[in-house]
Amino acid sequence: MRLAELSERSGVSTATIKYYLREGLLAPGRQVNATTAEYDESHLRRLRLVRALIQVGRIPVATAREVLRHVDDESLGRTIRLGAALWAMPQGPEPDEEDPAVVAARREVDALLRALGWETAHELATLSPVHRSLVVAVAALIRLGYPCDAQLMAPYAELMHQVARRDLDMLQTHAAEKEKVETAVAAAVLFEPVLRALHRLAQEEESARRYGLE
Repeated sequence: MRLAELSERSGVSTATIKYYLREGLLAPGRQVNATTAEYDESHLRRLRLVRALIQVGRIPVATAREVLRHVDDESLGRTIRLGAALWAMPQGPEPDEEDPAVVAARREVDALLRALGWETAHELATLSPVHRSLVVAVAALIRLGYPCDAQLMAPYAELMHQVARRDLDMLQTHAAEKEKVETAVAAAVLFEPVLRALHRLAQEEESARRYGLE
């Protein structure tokens, strides 16, 4: 397809597409002549991902470029490629290791991972921004006097493991490795709000079933 059709099908203006091309967020099309290039379905799929990152996720262009660099890195194995792309996305604040609440939170998170048998998550703890984000979140609860220990978190973690299995089952419906990683990154931006909303709706429903609507 030509640029105009790519714009029409993606809902992205030609000016914005040209900007994404200049910034390295979108691969160049196949050059037909000095002034014309052709694009295919992979460009359309990438534009959807870029829109998810920048327009919905409000991720800076430089960060989006780093995420996409890992998405496109075929030298990495599937797990590392997926992890690197997701780790490159914006994360929460770094934990203050001198904060007693952070020390207590890290102890509980480590105990949780050991109890669950999540060996990879435990081994990568010092590198993982996701692990650090969990420590920061648990530390905030501890600091404010809310109980949040390994025993409390374990049932929730087990439920999230079921969600993760469903996520990866869905990724397997895509043939190409790049499509799998692109879908996972898009889901991190677009589908996690769906999970949060479903959680709230489930709470409303369970509350009504237990206590009625009075």
